[in-house]
Amino acid sequence: MLNAAEAQLDAGAKDDSERARKRAELYAPPKGYRPPAGAAGRPRSAAMGRNEAQALMAAMASEDARLMRR
Repeated sequence: MLNAAEAQLDAGAKDDSERARKRAELYAPPKGYRPPAGAAGRPRSAAMGRNEAQALMAAMASEDARLMRR
């Protein structure tokens, strides 16, 4: 549905600045929208730290060794 709206905007735009303005309006959040209370501006990184990765590898090695004993 958004692809159809974008195509219609592109066809009706007179120049690039109008096209960019209309696209910004299309993807803007609704008026009055506020993020939930306590929501941070940027999401926390999902990357693992070195200690977390080592702990995960040790746990997997332990589980692998336990399963190989059976």
